[in-house]
Amino acid sequence: MVGSIMEMVNTYSNGIVHNGNGLEEKVDELRALVGKSGGDPLRIVSVGAGAWGSVFAATLQDTYGQFRDKIQIRIWRRAGRAVDRGTAEHLFEVINSREDVLRRLIRRCAYLKYVEARLGDRTLFADEILKDGFCFNMIDTPLCPLKVVTNLQEAVWDADIVVNGLPSTETREIFEEISKFWNERITVPIIISLAKGIEAALEPVPHIITPTKMINQATGVPMENILYLGGPNIASEIYNKEYANARICGAEKWRKPLAKFLRQPQFAVWDNSDLVTHEVMGGLKNVYAIGAGMVAALTNESATSKSVYFAHCTSEMIFITHLLAEKPEKLAGPLLADTYVTLLKGRNAWYGQMLAKGQLSPDMGDSISGKGMIQGVSAVKAFFELLSQSSLNVLHPEENKPVAPVELCPILKTLYKILISREQSSQAILKALRDENLNDPRERIEIAQSHAFYKPSLLGQP
Repeated sequence: MVGSIMEMVNTYSNGIVHNGNGLEEKVDELRALVGKSGGDPLRIVSVGAGAWGSVFAATLQDTYGQFRDKIQIRIWRRAGRAVDRGTAEHLFEVINSREDVLRRLIRRCAYLKYVEARLGDRTLFADEILKDGFCFNMIDTPLCPLKVVTNLQEAVWDADIVVNGLPSTETREIFEEISKFWNERITVPIIISLAKGIEAALEPVPHIITPTKMINQATGVPMENILYLGGPNIASEIYNKEYANARICGAEKWRKPLAKFLRQPQFAVWDNSDLVTHEVMGGLKNVYAIGAGMVAALTNESATSKSVYFAHCTSEMIFITHLLAEKPEKLAGPLLADTYVTLLKGRNAWYGQMLAKGQLSPDMGDSISGKGMIQGVSAVKAFFELLSQSSLNVLHPEENKPVAPVELCPILKTLYKILISREQSSQAILKALRDENLNDPRERIEIAQSHAFYKPSLLGQP
């Protein structure tokens, strides 16, 4: 009887009861694969403290932090970002609405500074509040306390697993800096990228550069050690234990053991070999989420209008992926769900709504206080410029003449005119949907699937 009771002993963490023995076995398995032994802990660091990067680190800390002799979890963010007075006041309200958080801060002798910040008697900083479990871009969802490092070299020089929680627009710059600290490394780190977006390079031939490729180019870490994690999830909901799933994509050597390590009762993680399609879709969904937000706001949340938009934007996404991959993963299952949830809810959809309501304008930039980087904006520009190149021409199915691929993507063209060239207002997205000459989205999908549109050069391949 005693033995059976002991087998039922669990470790309680953040509202979820975990089987401590099972978790420790997962840590031991990954440590063995990485080559850790003795008292040398497995070192995991999240680089970047946006909503998803912070939640990813906090979820690992909640799950595995109890095994501090075997695993160390830290997060890096820049120092010096001041918390404005309005955010400090709201943060104080959040703290006092959560008894567990309030008690934790009092116990840690950290409550007084939030009182002083609310009164305007002191300034809080983003790295300071992150240590207490508050992500600057997600104040309403308190996390567990985190080990925060503001010195990049200290954070990454001996890390075994680096999680890229940076926006795609910052990934190359930061990892070029990181590469300087890895010159004398003997072991090769594993990198899990959460970034969604692309760069467009037009020379020597037009091609895209995804975040995993940016990391590869910046650091020299081989692609088999760089993976992408994406899925239908909203960061705050993941931390609040809403059921979710994700895919980790890349080489089999690491994706299968990492999927097992990251998997939790409320967070299913599957593995997949198609890195290209998943990463490109991760960038594309943010592009079309901005338009989805506009349509929702302009039509008073019309379900019919939103479904029409969904049909057209997904057909464009399928068309674009057939240019980039010879046999792309179908837009189904987690890929489709990831697109759906991003169009339904998320910072890019929110941004589109605010633009349509006139509460924001493109002139205000794509870094929004309290929300972080709106990655869909730069992705619109990158995909449009890339797919406008005449060297990539495809045969127009009706006009029977060569055209740039972007000519078969009217929603992408419209978003570019709204967000980048700024020659049209948000209302243009509805005009694009209601164009009498707009083809049935099924036709675009059939064109993509029945023609040899695949262009290896778009991924920098010969």
